[in-house]
Amino acid sequence: MDPTLSVNGTYTVNDIHLCYESDNATYIFTSNPSVICVLLYILLGSLSVVTICGNLLVIISIIYFKQLHTPTNYLILSLAVADLLVGVLVFPFSMAFTVTSCWYHEDLFCKIRGSFDVTLSTASILNLCCISIDRYHAVCQPLTYKSKINDRVITIMILVSWGLAALIGIGIVIAGFNQGKCEESCLIDALISTTLACIFSFYIPVIIMLCIYLKIFLVAQRQANSIQTTTNQSTKSGATVSKMERKATKTLAIVLGVFLLCWTPYFLCIVFQPLTYSVTPIAVIETLNWLTLSNSMLNPFIYAFFYSWFRSAFRMIISGKIFKGDFANSKLL
Repeated sequence: MDPTLSVNGTYTVNDIHLCYESDNATYIFTSNPSVICVLLYILLGSLSVVTICGNLLVIISIIYFKQLHTPTNYLILSLAVADLLVGVLVFPFSMAFTVTSCWYHEDLFCKIRGSFDVTLSTASILNLCCISIDRYHAVCQPLTYKSKINDRVITIMILVSWGLAALIGIGIVIAGFNQGKCEESCLIDALISTTLACIFSFYIPVIIMLCIYLKIFLVAQRQANSIQTTTNQSTKSGATVSKMERKATKTLAIVLGVFLLCWTPYFLCIVFQPLTYSVTPIAVIETLNWLTLSNSMLNPFIYAFFYSWFRSAFRMIISGKIFKGDFANSKLL
């Protein structure tokens, strides 16, 4: 018989083999979890470790190697910081509440978890949006890129991204609507709150990203066709242009596809949930929530691991080479 603590703060005694058990809407935690519960913690814990390690590698690489001190990489650094904090702060909270009753017991602890979740996830999304803007100027306006996208502009973009993310996260917590259930009397308020949050933290950035990447693709395709026409390239050269187009298409598909795959289901769910008369199962919401959090784990692979100079930096860091001498000015391949 193991002592456990109930959500309402009272101690109970039980020997159940679940992560938690419901008894007349009272949820109790157990110190003797089931095998499934342990496996769940191991899986989610592994995701957290991968997220932290991946983003930490990106952060150390950009800070240490001077070759990576560029405006674009500063945006990637800001993105990595947001994703790192998601792994450090949001993942542990989400691991605990995925197998407990925070959904039904919105105390201060749960609101803090929600504040971290919304703020850091929104910061991650907005940083992705800033990266797309940077790429637009680099590809579509290369002659004016260095004058328009400088360190000052990048700093402003980063500060605005984090400022908006903090406002949205704090605003949702103050309003009292953070993934929680609501009584019928506040249905309209919940609908307005969740809708506004989705618009500013997801839909607007997504629309901006879609438009920008579409423009980049069209410009790149037009440039490739222009080169092929003006130089009257041979069949072999034409094949090279076709390969470039396929590579650009594949990269954009990875960036947009992974992002939308991770985020769209969750935001569609929380937008339409207030319109339904039935409560969405907790397991469904938690699964969708973890799908969104996994984007923070994947971002280092998408935005950093695909670059050869980052891979060189990672190898030097993992091997411990940077601790044996000054390699800050090393030429990364």
